[in-house]
Amino acid sequence: MYRVKQLDISVDLGGFSQWLKGQGVSHRISEEGAFQVLWLENPDHAEPVLEALDRFLAEPAVRSAVEHHNRSPVFVAGRWQPSPRHAPFVLSIIALGVLMAWLTGLGSNQLTTSLMIIDPRAYDWGSVAGRVDALSATLASGQVWRLFTPDFLHFSWTHIIFNSVMLWFLGSQVEWFDGRGRLVVIFVITSLVSNGLQYLVSGPLFGGLSGVVYGILGYCWLSQRTVPRFQFPPALVTFAVVWMVIGFTPLPEMLGLGSMANEAHLGGFVAGLALATILPARRKRRA
Repeated sequence: MYRVKQLDISVDLGGFSQWLKGQGVSHRISEEGAFQVLWLENPDHAEPVLEALDRFLAEPAVRSAVEHHNRSPVFVAGRWQPSPRHAPFVLSIIALGVLMAWLTGLGSNQLTTSLMIIDPRAYDWGSVAGRVDALSATLASGQVWRLFTPDFLHFSWTHIIFNSVMLWFLGSQVEWFDGRGRLVVIFVITSLVSNGLQYLVSGPLFGGLSGVVYGILGYCWLSQRTVPRFQFPPALVTFAVVWMVIGFTPLPEMLGLGSMANEAHLGGFVAGLALATILPARRKRRA
């Protein structure tokens, strides 16, 4: 354990300690005479924890948020465990993704082409100019839904299950804390950016909710730094970024994982970061 902060024993750190447990930060608080000492297992956590502690002590709104976090019905023993009624929009997106995976036979039947950003059989999309012309013609014909429907194309059950788990874990928190309207905006923008970038770079043969998941992760990570409210391990962002970088190398195909929608991941993540910058963090907590 590493000693990181000494405070007067009269300061109540119970709520802050419970919040740290919910964030997965291993720590303990000991008493030394008229003082109490905060210890951390990982010294890398010292800077963000001290920053959060300073805000907890100085800002009543942050203390109120932590107290709400600790008693919220969506947290059980300090862990994020919502029910379907707490995030109906996220649940509906997941259900639609699973339904489309079944109806398209995991991208193996003719319905699949109706969900791609363009119909690959109807256009020459071998060049960037061709892809732009094909998309322009598709949108001009009124098929605007194609900008979003690639999100619901998945090509293996592992693919849809992984995306669904991550979307539920992160998206449900955004829907609960920041509201359904905010999540809808994030979903729409990250879908447009991730699908558009992937299409322009590689063509229409792609699908999945990964771009949206990366977008929500980017939003949660950056917005969290302004108003702490989301629960996820810091290593999740590191892992996601490393995995995204690996996707741009030949390694996934060498391992038999096939090609990845790397531009969708990148576009979604950058869009999520931009939205966290543009959209102010919600300081009001739901009861």
